[in-house]
Amino acid sequence: MSAVPLRASEFQPQVDRVVTVLGATGSIGTSTIDLLRRSRDRFRVEALTAHSNVAALAKLAIEFNVRFAAVAEEQRYDELKSALAGTGIAVGAGEGAMIEAAQRPANWVMAAMSGAAGLKPAIAAAERGVTVALANKECLVCAGEVFMRTAEKNGACVLPVDSEHNALFQAMGAGRREDLTKVILTASGGPFRTWTREQIENATIEQALKHPNWSMGRKITIDSASMFNKGLEIIEAYHLFDLEPDQIDVLVHPQSIIHGLVEFSDRSVIAQMGAPDMRTPIAHCLAWPERIDGPAQKLDLAAIGQLTFEAPDPVRFPSLRLVQAALRAGGAIPTVFNAANEVAVDAFLNGRIGFGGIARLVEATMEAAARTNSLPQTADDALSIDHSSRNMARSLLPEIAAKAS
Repeated sequence: MSAVPLRASEFQPQVDRVVTVLGATGSIGTSTIDLLRRSRDRFRVEALTAHSNVAALAKLAIEFNVRFAAVAEEQRYDELKSALAGTGIAVGAGEGAMIEAAQRPANWVMAAMSGAAGLKPAIAAAERGVTVALANKECLVCAGEVFMRTAEKNGACVLPVDSEHNALFQAMGAGRREDLTKVILTASGGPFRTWTREQIENATIEQALKHPNWSMGRKITIDSASMFNKGLEIIEAYHLFDLEPDQIDVLVHPQSIIHGLVEFSDRSVIAQMGAPDMRTPIAHCLAWPERIDGPAQKLDLAAIGQLTFEAPDPVRFPSLRLVQAALRAGGAIPTVFNAANEVAVDAFLNGRIGFGGIARLVEATMEAAARTNSLPQTADDALSIDHSSRNMARSLLPEIAAKAS
């Protein structure tokens, strides 16, 4: 089952696109806004949301003359209402307002709210049968079956925003879906690509936050260092493209120029390349099936000189082994994988466990959850499993920390 279209020729261009951005002040949202500014004649913005940054949200709402603006933190309602007084812009706050923003009459919705809070709004957009540009991992790693089933049932078009999945989506257009044999997600290898297992085990917070290629938030940077980000991307690809676990490979590519590759039955391999800039995949989704001018740096392969590749090491990076175990187990275990990693990364960043303890805590939580494994049927089921898995991981933290001391 896949709601992701594989051939642009099946769709007619939408010149007058009405856009809503869920998570407008975050990293993906900011890049989306930058692109909207550059193509004001092609897009009208219906609604914008933010988690708590009322000042930035209000400024954007006025700039784009939106019809609705909402903040996730309910206690910020009066602040937002005051900031937009006299503008005619409707305002809201809290979970219900996030869902309302997703239900507003836009035909293209950027689902860029972070964390589990972004799940219900993204599902609300999919229920309307519109185009959902998906940048929220939780929709797929916590509730992949639920989200994709909802999208397919309602005829929603799901466009992947993550650079790797967007690359796969673009490369898949080169052939028929039934001729696809394998997809390959590339990984930079992070800051510990050449480190020994012992060095990785004892890495400091400062070392783990020094990514060689990308400027990202703290959590995703740690995930890159541990390669748990690639584990999460494997789960996303599994649901997005209706693949089997053994059809998804990972290739370490330190230059981060090739973002994804697709192999077809005739052994042709199609790759998508570009400078590391999230505005490229966002621009692709924003204009799809057309193209718009993008501000990312042009790719100069001669200046780069060479591209190199390595096989990933599941011994030094156990996340790759654990994600395969999660997909084989199925049910709720991929949700547990994500939730436990969230707790583990937070514990590492707060000095409660060492870097090596991240994978050990995730594995221990997966093993504990396997006794009561069941597939979430609704968004509330997925959120309940996510919540209980986090509590389970927190309860196992002292044991994991003690083993390392």
